[in-house]
Formats: sequence, structure tokens, C-alpha cells
Amino acid sequence: MTVKGRLILFCGKMGAGKSTLSKAMAKEHTAVWISEDEWLAAHYPGKINTFGDYIEHSRLIKPVVKGLVQGILQAGTTVVMDFPANTVKQRQWLLSLSQEIEAPHELIYLNMSDELCLSRLSKRRVEQPERAAFDTEDVFHQVSRFFEAPSAAEGLTITERTPSP
Repeated sequence: MTVKGRLILFCGKMGAGKSTLSKAMAKEHTAVWISEDEWLAAHYPGKINTFGDYIEHSRLIKPVVKGLVQGILQAGTTVVMDFPANTVKQRQWLLSLSQEIEAPHELIYLNMSDELCLSRLSKRRVEQPERAAFDTEDVFHQVSRFFEAPSAAEGLTITERTPSP
């Protein structure tokens, strides 16, 4: 029997630290790191200017990402996905990547307050000015309306992390 790699996923509001933690975990686990932001920027440069643009273009890359991720997992390598798992629908798709090939998974839930997330977004706009147009308080509130905390009832293996005081 071939040992499959583990799929590591992240859930948390904008600014919770999903990308930062995903990069660190990929290094820690000697895993393949796959970033939705990088895929979208590479395949659709300058075309994602609204939340609607993001939704449409994210949908377009999923079939290719699915085959890639499943192939890597089947080869026995862990995959760390920097894709949002912030709604039940997003998590269903991400979970299917591992379930369809019977690979293990882990969902890291970054349970952060809105205030902390907004503070981090403000800092990020300064550090990464190219993201300033999208990483706004208005977009945060728009996106957060759709946020659904994960539940083990979804078939997920969840590890919850909260910020240190």
C-alpha cells in the first residue's frame, strides 16, 4: 500500500494569518505549498479587481489545481494549500481533494477576532502596497458576511488556533 501525503488546509477571516502560517507549515513539513493568490496572479494578471472577479477566476483554476494536488498527494508528499476554507462550500471542495483519493487531511482554524484581523490588514496594506486596493475594511466586512466557522460534522479533522494574548 502506498502512503499518501497529507492535505493541510486553513480557515480564518481575512488577516487571520492563513498565508503566513501556511508558508511556515510547508517549510516545517517539507511540503508543497500551493497559493490561490499566486495562481490567480499568474494566470489572470490585472483581472481581479472586485470580489466577483475573484469568485469567477477562482472557479476557473480549480479543475487544474485538483489534478495537481491529488497527484502530489498520491506520490506521498504533503500539500499545504493556501486557499480559503472559509465557507462550507469551499471546505467541501477542498476536503474532496483528499477524500476522493483517501488521503489524510487537517484543517487549521485560525479563530481570530475581527479587531485583530483588521489590525493585521492595516499593517499588510503598508507592508504590501500592491494589496492595498483589495485588503480594505470594506472588503473585509463584505467577505466576512460569508464566513462560516468549521464543524467536525463536515467530516473535517480540525485543529483550532487562537491568538496569544
